[in-house]
Amino acid sequence: MFETLREVDPLEARGLVSSGVAVLLDVREADEWEAGHAPEAIHVPLSTADERLRELTAKLTDDQLLVVVCRSGRRSALAVGRLRAAGRAAYNLRGGMQAWSLAGLPVCRPGGRPGTVI
Repeated sequence: MFETLREVDPLEARGLVSSGVAVLLDVREADEWEAGHAPEAIHVPLSTADERLRELTAKLTDDQLLVVVCRSGRRSALAVGRLRAAGRAAYNLRGGMQAWSLAGLPVCRPGGRPGTVI
């Protein structure tokens, strides 16, 4: 039996992160992250996610979930599947950083300068 992918929209994701219920995990590559990301996100590229899973989950409380984001939602859906297979609660951010930006939520570059989604 296949389990349905759990998704949240950008405003739901922002609320979960703001309340401390979730941590935003950005799985895009370094150039995408450098161009612009959500200010509260943690960056772990999908290509290194399996190796860094233990390190990442050690920073979370047992009841915190992950909201995973990429550019459009495809790579993050893969990451959510991997995280859930490892026993971690995770949601996909529907529409990715494109939807985040379209919702008017902040996108910044390292150092806090305004960013863009590529």
